[in-house]
Amino acid sequence: MPFPHLLKPLNLGFTQLKNRVVMGSMHTSLEETERGFEKVAAFYQERAKGGVGLIITGGISPNNSGMLAPNRAVMQTAQDVKDHQLITQAVHQYDCKICMQILHAGRYAYVPEQVAPSAIQAPISPYSPRALAHDEVIEQINDFVHSARLAKQAGYDGIEIMGSEGYLINQFLVKATNQRQDQWGGSFENRMRFALEIVKQTRQGVGDDFLIIFRLSLIDLVEQGASRDEVLTLAKQLEKLSVNIINTGIGWHESRVPTIAANVPAGYFSGLSENLKQQVSVPVITSNRINTPELAESIIASDKADLVSMARPFLADSQFVNKAIADKSDEINTCIGCNQGCLDKIFVRKTATCLVNPRACNETQMNFVKANRVKKLAVVGAGPAGLAFAKYAAERGHQVTLFEKSNKLGGQFNLAGKVPGKSEYLHTIRYFNKRLSQLGVTLQLNKAVSADDLASFDEVILATGVNPRIPNIFGIEQAIAAGKVLSYEQVLQGEVKVGNKVAIIGAGGIGFDVAQYLSDNSQEPASVTDEKESFTQEWGIDLSLSHPGGLVAKQITPAAREITMLQRRLRKPGTDLGKTTGWIHRQHLKNKQVKMMVGVSYEKIDQQGLHISVKGKPRLLAVDHIINCTGQTEENSLAQFINDKPCHLIGGALDASGLDAERAIYQAAQLALII
Repeated sequence: MPFPHLLKPLNLGFTQLKNRVVMGSMHTSLEETERGFEKVAAFYQERAKGGVGLIITGGISPNNSGMLAPNRAVMQTAQDVKDHQLITQAVHQYDCKICMQILHAGRYAYVPEQVAPSAIQAPISPYSPRALAHDEVIEQINDFVHSARLAKQAGYDGIEIMGSEGYLINQFLVKATNQRQDQWGGSFENRMRFALEIVKQTRQGVGDDFLIIFRLSLIDLVEQGASRDEVLTLAKQLEKLSVNIINTGIGWHESRVPTIAANVPAGYFSGLSENLKQQVSVPVITSNRINTPELAESIIASDKADLVSMARPFLADSQFVNKAIADKSDEINTCIGCNQGCLDKIFVRKTATCLVNPRACNETQMNFVKANRVKKLAVVGAGPAGLAFAKYAAERGHQVTLFEKSNKLGGQFNLAGKVPGKSEYLHTIRYFNKRLSQLGVTLQLNKAVSADDLASFDEVILATGVNPRIPNIFGIEQAIAAGKVLSYEQVLQGEVKVGNKVAIIGAGGIGFDVAQYLSDNSQEPASVTDEKESFTQEWGIDLSLSHPGGLVAKQITPAAREITMLQRRLRKPGTDLGKTTGWIHRQHLKNKQVKMMVGVSYEKIDQQGLHISVKGKPRLLAVDHIINCTGQTEENSLAQFINDKPCHLIGGALDASGLDAERAIYQAAQLALII
């Protein structure tokens, strides 16, 4: 059997999980939409059908004060029970267990009526919390227990008590947010009382035949966070109170250390769950940056955890487990850790989806049924938009031919894959390549298409992408001809040897990618060990937890090159980067000592270098090379020659702004639905 450790059942006494794969908690915002619980039920049902052993829902609050944002889901009433029964009944059709996560946001609640152990405002919140009185603490415990009882009535197999990521329970646990002087604060014995009372009374309320998972923060990554002894002490107390499973929580939301972004090495935090597993006898779940069955198998096989939790990978591919069971992991649509379709949307109160799988969270409305009339379709351009359209159209039964002028699939994703921290973008190309082959899509590589080549097709889809925009700077044409000015494509493809002094014109997403690529001092891909060590040093992480909170002084290695990023607009560079990852990219380049200048006017380029003015003051940047990252223009010139049949534009060919792969793939899917 493939992946024998990952796919081995787990006996929990009164119940059994069919494998060690957990779909971890992740809020989608579906509950808050019209007919939301029907949509959530369909979402989870598809993952259950896909073979996962245990699903943990997104956070459901025990009361109104615990909601992350206004109108978020709670579990308080008989109607709530009825709504959640739609979910449990859907999931239980496929021999899958499901637990409801109970989450009280505390001072992370995005509402003015915040409550917390102490009146200490979170740095990521505009509101200041009110400290809970003793009687109110008791009420909060009662609400947790009440929600757990209702979850059992709703048909859940158990609940997960959210005790990590800086939410209310976690806020009681650490000195940074708990400055109380009563029985709920002071010593660690007092600070952990809130968590233990919730677990103790919940067990009494639900009985022994109901799973209780506690999500324990193994490393807070904030100052005055929990120490190693405190984490282990709490874990052992939870074990005594008959918790069935301990799940791994990593980092607080306010932490300035990446925990799930693509630049976090794969499986980086699994050593923490290994340390915990050695101290307790209850099963331990590991989590964060695990996105392939091979990695998950190796973690369990090496006894670092009993189960592996993955959330975003089940957005990317609901059939992840079934494909692993069939030993077809090369067919998995792998999560690339971009956060663009999921977390970036959640944090601006939009419904989640997935960049590489736009059907995620759209299961009730995006179904690619067989077409009534089979058409012969030509797709020109094999970047993300063209690949996605070809896949979805072929799944509907259309005869698809995909033309690409270069010698490989992937378009701009091939460039993204060169950037440190983005190598997993190449997984998407691998997935599409495999899927198109299965679907019988005809590929014509190294083919520059003319209108005559398209004569026999019923319709044409132009996914021809973009051209780099050339800014209007005196002397730029001569500098391009002389090799002084380079395009971002030339740099990322390694076509030229870039000098030691570089100016990057443009501080958008591409400018940041190029700066990151050029600031990487290694000539060859780093080994797994070296990658982890470099990440540890750059972000100042103490995985041994000898320092409470797990933070130590950073060890920064500046870039070998002198790099200056330039931007016309008077605003923070990278403003349009992802909500949850932009700060990481900015901090990384700051760590590398990349200079950033805003309010720049470009005067001319000559042999001396790049002449600019900043706030009216002239300056000369005597650089070896100038990299043009000032945006793109649509490449859709072929459209004007196609007059005898429908011609559709998608992706960059339709709109070059931002080079938004999520938008491009979504457009492709939407067109494939109706063509």
